[in-house]
Amino acid sequence: MTALVVIEHDRGALSPASLEALAAARTFDPIVHALTLGVAADGLAAELGAHGAAAVHQVHHDLLRDFGPEAWGESVAQAVRSLQPSSVLACGTDRGNEVMAQAAARLDLPFVANVISVNEADAWAVTRVRWGGSLLESCTLTADTKLLTVSHHAFEAIESPAAGTPSALAVDLDPSLARTIVTDRVERAAGVTLATSPLVVGGGRAVGSADAFAPLEELAALLGGVVGCSRAVTNNGWRNHTDQVGQTGTRIAPDLYMACGISGAIQHWVGAMASKKILAINTDPEANMVTKADYAVIGDLHKVIPAITAEIRRRRG
Repeated sequence: MTALVVIEHDRGALSPASLEALAAARTFDPIVHALTLGVAADGLAAELGAHGAAAVHQVHHDLLRDFGPEAWGESVAQAVRSLQPSSVLACGTDRGNEVMAQAAARLDLPFVANVISVNEADAWAVTRVRWGGSLLESCTLTADTKLLTVSHHAFEAIESPAAGTPSALAVDLDPSLARTIVTDRVERAAGVTLATSPLVVGGGRAVGSADAFAPLEELAALLGGVVGCSRAVTNNGWRNHTDQVGQTGTRIAPDLYMACGISGAIQHWVGAMASKKILAINTDPEANMVTKADYAVIGDLHKVIPAITAEIRRRRG
């Protein structure tokens, strides 16, 4: 048996989510291979080997110069036909799910998205998240080649050294697949992002206004983190949608999430539940976020946040 993991990258910059997929593959298959698409990803072989890839199949083609779901999906389909793996995985990011859906359609195979556990010994019984995490579904995957994505942040990326031996894999792509390739992009400012930050300070409706987020920004900056928010905040126009944590926003997995004035509706909880620890600051002791949090401060965030900031500054001299 061999599991083949489709590696997500952005012009050669590895997505940490792919390391989660490699870790997931190792839980049910002793032999794991990686598949990289585009010459820009050739330099990833060593890191993929460090995370358990015994072999790295490198696909080169002019249509893979940047991300394109059709070209990537067709490349995965051709790789499956050539390599005959027992299973094919990617991480359940937007790109991962889109590429695997493309590959499944081209291979005429079933595809299970956002899996959190696999029991291959029990007729490939899998559990996956549905409805943004509010429902867990158990099903059985029956196919000669199993196609799945693993839920983002459901598996921890842990090193497990393997050979990582690179080899070229040829594909034949029709020029028509170029119709969905990225041709332009807007660069964001450098630094940690909401999805990757080790600390997130989140604000909800109780913050009160756009200007009132300033103390949260100050605290996040002191702790080397970023500021997030609930959907109510973006609906009110206080912050950009890119700052939203939740089912229709960004899913986070920081070491600490400080949820300030956030009630914790299920849509928000889905985006925050992968946090290692959660500290809720709220005046309502019965708020959903308070009851689910590891720690809670029952109080006014407008008093608590400045007090925390002042104490950090005092201790740092």
